[in-house]
Amino acid sequence: MQSVDTPNFYLDHDFNKENSIYGGPYVQENCDIEALSDNLIIYGHHMKDGSMFSTLIKFQSREFWEDHKVINFDILTDEKEYEIVAEFKTAVYTNRPDEFKYFRFTDAANEEEFYAYIQKCKELALYDTGVSAEYGDKLITLSTCEYSRKNGNCCKTNEITKHRRNMF
Repeated sequence: MQSVDTPNFYLDHDFNKENSIYGGPYVQENCDIEALSDNLIIYGHHMKDGSMFSTLIKFQSREFWEDHKVINFDILTDEKEYEIVAEFKTAVYTNRPDEFKYFRFTDAANEEEFYAYIQKCKELALYDTGVSAEYGDKLITLSTCEYSRKNGNCCKTNEITKHRRNMF
C-alpha cells in the first residue's frame, strides 16, 4: 500500500482504508513504485501475535538469516527476489547528530551518495552477510519498530536488500 498525499496513512488503516491498529505494510510516500526508486522503504508493524513485520526481528539472529537470505517482493505487475545486504538497528525520532536517518535515502543523486548509504548500513549491521550492493542496484529497506531501549525513543530494526540480478 502507499498513500502519496497522506504520509503514514496505512500506519493505522488497513487494505480497505478502514481504521485498524494493525495498519498495513506500506511504501513511504516519496518512493516511486512504478519507476522504482533506488530504495523503496517499506514499513510494517511488529505485532506481538506474529503478524505483519514481526518476523523481521528474527533476522537479528545470524542463524535465522542463514536460512532466509532472500526475500520476494511482488507488485501487481512484477515479481522480484532480493538478497539481504544488512540487518541493522537505529534510534529514530531524536535529534542526535549520530542518528542514521535511513528514511531520507530514496534516490541517489550520485554514486557517492549511494555508496555512503550502503556503507552506513554495513557499518550498523548486526553481522556481515558478505553481500553488498553496486551503484545502479535497486534496494528495499524493510522497517519496523522494536523495543529494546528502556524509557527511550522507538528503535527501528531495518533490513536492506538488493535486487538479485540474472536469477532466471
